[in-house]
Amino acid sequence: EFFTEDLWHKLPVSWQSVLQHLSYYQIAELLLDAGHGHRRYSSVWPLSLFAFRATAHSLAFPRSFRRSQTRPDAQAKPEEFQENQNQSSLLAHAFRKHVKPKKQHEIRKLGTLVKKLCEQTECNRVVDVGSGQGHLTRFLSFGLGLSVTAIEADPALVAMATKFDGQLLCALDKERRKKKACPRHVAGWVDPKASWEVFMQQLVLEGDVQRDMVLTSLHACGDLSPTLLRHFVKCPHIRAITSVSCCYMKLTTKEQPLDPEPRVRDFGYPMSMHVRGLPGHQLSYKAREGACHAMEDYVVRLREESALLRTHCYRAALEVVITNSRPDLRRAGIQTLKKAHLLTFNEYAHLGLARVGLPPSLLLDKGRLDAMLAQQGRVVVFFSLALLLAPVVETLVLLDRIIYLQENGLHSQLVPLFDPNFSPRNFVLVSLGDAFTILHFV
Repeated sequence: EFFTEDLWHKLPVSWQSVLQHLSYYQIAELLLDAGHGHRRYSSVWPLSLFAFRATAHSLAFPRSFRRSQTRPDAQAKPEEFQENQNQSSLLAHAFRKHVKPKKQHEIRKLGTLVKKLCEQTECNRVVDVGSGQGHLTRFLSFGLGLSVTAIEADPALVAMATKFDGQLLCALDKERRKKKACPRHVAGWVDPKASWEVFMQQLVLEGDVQRDMVLTSLHACGDLSPTLLRHFVKCPHIRAITSVSCCYMKLTTKEQPLDPEPRVRDFGYPMSMHVRGLPGHQLSYKAREGACHAMEDYVVRLREESALLRTHCYRAALEVVITNSRPDLRRAGIQTLKKAHLLTFNEYAHLGLARVGLPPSLLLDKGRLDAMLAQQGRVVVFFSLALLLAPVVETLVLLDRIIYLQENGLHSQLVPLFDPNFSPRNFVLVSLGDAFTILHFV
């Protein structure tokens, strides 16, 4: 909406005069980099802009223990990928097959953490919710020797996970194969409205005895993370939980419920009574969607003055084209166009208009279009201001969950487990039953 809502002129005038002259490199260094202590300014900044930057950085949970999140040396992949950028040196070959480097990093780190929780709680059974193709499940089961049940809503992914299990078993020698217990895959949807008893029934085979478990989920989408935390609080059989979230924009709120006419129920945000009682705690869809963006990756793009940055201006200009013809299609969802930064705007618009069912002939006159595309720098710096708030919004969502657990007598720990430059949603929320003390995992 940069052009359709004239967002630039909604900034304070004193901010406009400073920000419009920043280079991409300066945006990264002066605005987004929290750890940069020796900044050089080409002009005098208003104190309100300094305060905005400082407050945003100070209110966000630190996303890394070992290095500043946006320094140039942070562009390198984790050490496990130094020899081969596509193969983790710390993960056996059998668990790297069909798995992208980012996921290799995640399953190794999270699997090791889950193993520690199992040892501390003396519980060998793990339930992996939202297991997808079963990459984490296989590492927990075949790699770490745990008894694993995997729940996935998509039957096609369950079939794929079972196929990959078979391939891994075939890769093992006969003796090792005898010692491995295959994970159990269950096709099922975890209903946010259902009780923990219903959830547990999904896990019980005919004649199976109810057993204690450790619950884990890697990048549980939307309301799935809050639902699992509520089950953990209420279910006596869940002895520990690790929760890694994503897709905050899909969280239900009182303002944006899942049902058109919801009954009184628990929403994805806020979970805690404390946050619920705070004035102004509401988070819009746009704020929650923004919290899913990766600041670390964007800082790299800015420092490199990547051509990818032009897609922001392309999309903003395309919005003008769309709303001029069809105001009802305002903010239409247009999936990422492959290599959009290599296209001319007309080529980009041709593909984008087709995505929303409009003819490619709906283009602007050249003078008006050129005037908008010339404002690419303003579009990028405005997006960067919004991106500065992304970690703050994510912090609020996660802090709300920590407080919810605390209100129910449970302590928790938030661990930036993954390398944020490699895996943007890198926080894992860890909690154990009240009979246990949380380990220091890092």
